Order: sequence, then structure tokens, then C-alpha cells
Amino acid sequence: MEPSLNVLGEPLQPCSTRPLTGFYRNGCCDTGPEDRGSHTVCVIATEEFLAFSKYLGNDLSTPRPEYGFAGLKAGDRWCICAGRFLQAAQEFAAPQVVLASTHLRATEIVPLELLHAHAVDAAK
Repeated sequence: MEPSLNVLGEPLQPCSTRPLTGFYRNGCCDTGPEDRGSHTVCVIATEEFLAFSKYLGNDLSTPRPEYGFAGLKAGDRWCICAGRFLQAAQEFAAPQVVLASTHLRATEIVPLELLHAHAVDAAK
């Protein structure tokens, strides 16, 4: 894994342990060379975003017990791919972002200003 700093330049905070998220399933939006999708943006899921993601082929709301995945519902926090967040923002379906839990590497794909525009943190 790479150093875990958030987009505020501080230590990366956990995104969610219930449901357990992150590319490494450690509750954080940590990343590293294995994470080709850059699962670095911590979001608070909305019905609109979940429907958008499902429409694009990544169904995050349907339970998959064979993978220990209960499915997401609106209000759940989840680490999503930076590219998918950017795409959702361009289509006006972006969920809210938790800056303290969003990895600095997300800014390689998503402009920091866009993350701030969707932020729920006080650091907005």
C-alpha cells in the first residue's frame, strides 16, 4: 500500500467498517499498485448514485452473499473508483464525498475542487 494521506494532506481516516469497504477491505480507501481502479473516493451512497452505477454495470445495491456482500443502501459509506466518481459528477449523479476519508491519489483523476464541491466534511 502507498502512504495513506487524505486529500486534506492529513492521515487517511476510515471510510466504513459496516459495510467493510476499501480495495483491501480494511475500512479505508487505501490504494496501491494492485488497485487499478483507484478505489480512493469515500462517498455516502445515494439512491441516484446506486442506480447510476447499476446502469453502468456495477451493481452495488444487490446483495451477493457468496462474496459476503450485503449490498449498499442510501446512506452507506463506500470507497468508489475515482473515475466512476468523475463520471457520476459529469452526469449529475455524484454522491457526497467524505474528504477526510478520500485518498490523496484520487486527485490524480478527480480535480480537488470537484471533490470539495461534493464534500460533506467541515473542511469544505
